[in-house]
Amino acid sequence: MKKIIALSAIAAIATTSFAAEDVTAQIKKLEAKIKKLEKQVKKNKKKIKKTGKKLNVVKAHDAGDNIKWDVDFRTAIDKIKYKHADGSTSENSALMTNRLLLGMKYKADDKITFYGTLSNYKAYGDTANHSQSNTQPGYANFDWVTNENATDNSVKVKEAYWLYMNDTFFGKDMPWTASVGRRPSTGGLGINYREGDKRKSAIASTVNIEFDGASFKWNIDKVTPLTGAWFKICMGRGITNAKPRFSQDGTDYAEDTSLHSDSNMIGLILVPYDDGQYSVHTNYAKADNMIGFTNTQLGIIQNGGQGTFQDVGDFSIMTALVKADGVGNEINDFLDNTTVFASYSRSVTDPKASAAEGGMLGSADSKTGSSIWIGAQMPCPITEDGRFGVEWNKGSKYWRSMTYAEDTMIGSKIAARGTAFEIYWLKPLTPSLSLSLRHTKIKYDYAGSNAFFGADGSPDNPLTVTEATDTRIAMRYRF
Repeated sequence: MKKIIALSAIAAIATTSFAAEDVTAQIKKLEAKIKKLEKQVKKNKKKIKKTGKKLNVVKAHDAGDNIKWDVDFRTAIDKIKYKHADGSTSENSALMTNRLLLGMKYKADDKITFYGTLSNYKAYGDTANHSQSNTQPGYANFDWVTNENATDNSVKVKEAYWLYMNDTFFGKDMPWTASVGRRPSTGGLGINYREGDKRKSAIASTVNIEFDGASFKWNIDKVTPLTGAWFKICMGRGITNAKPRFSQDGTDYAEDTSLHSDSNMIGLILVPYDDGQYSVHTNYAKADNMIGFTNTQLGIIQNGGQGTFQDVGDFSIMTALVKADGVGNEINDFLDNTTVFASYSRSVTDPKASAAEGGMLGSADSKTGSSIWIGAQMPCPITEDGRFGVEWNKGSKYWRSMTYAEDTMIGSKIAARGTAFEIYWLKPLTPSLSLSLRHTKIKYDYAGSNAFFGADGSPDNPLTVTEATDTRIAMRYRF
């Protein structure tokens, strides 16, 4: 027995010795492999230092070397009715339209981004161009509402501009932007709610027309005690009097002195207070050489001819709007998700034409008009994610706005010299598809609400349409 135990002990010691030698050899092999891997890592680091920057540049270029597109496609049916002063009516029980907006975005670098929107808007079964021209023989389409008229099958440019952004201004911590091009000057604050859109530049009761120009914005809350304050300057040209190409007299694009002068506009937007819930917005705009028909030109039109727009004077408008995104402080969920706003506007004319030719808005004297606009949008009481809204407008006898591109088939309710009431409902159906219902009613007290600035815009002209209504149902697809 002792002999067996001794032999077993010798065998165990021998096995342990061999195992120890085996482990030592394996460790040495692993150490050799680790040294090789360390050498390889060092080589890779050197390669990364040499090529890493180039690879990052290539990746960034490949990632950004394309335009990002978005789609906004709306199909709508409008029921339109006009009541005339003589008791008759004009109507369209089912005006069907498609509107397609193709949005573009390209970020060239950290500071500059390009934005654009292509548009097609037409009535079902219609290929006629119903837009007006601002001169005869009509070489320049009326550019204020190019994409708000249901016209033909053509695709037009609605927006195209670059936006520069910087966090400092001359060394100061004050973010600012600069932008030039065909600016986003429709769908501004106030009118955006009924569409379920984010606001664009101007307050909609001041300016709601397509416009080519420039803007500069400063976030002045960084350098003043004003909470959330910012300031913007906008400027541009609404109409040019340049001759057309192939004028047959060798003076292509020269000024045509037989027509109205260039019409330019400058606007100032100041938000003195915005705490995220309550805010105050102000807007002032001044435009020169506004167009309209004189009494002579208006007579030509009334006799079946084609009149020519004339330069009738200058125009200024100012607006103050207050809004609350949520009423009170956690009173209940309904008020927390309710938005209300109210605005007051004044317009002032500065006529150039004589009284004999109709002046400006039918007068050779300066005239002041005013408008009140109140609106509210709140959670729908019968659906979980729907929104319900009401708006009311009241315009005076000489009220004049620049809202020709308002998206209402019966004309701008904001421009009404009278009273307008609107009710609407917005309901998302899927993440990309939504339904909207809207009813707009305008009761006119004076003529000329949607006319231009000459004798045609006189409130003392015969009031042919006393009331207009537009009931719309629309499906909208966006991604």
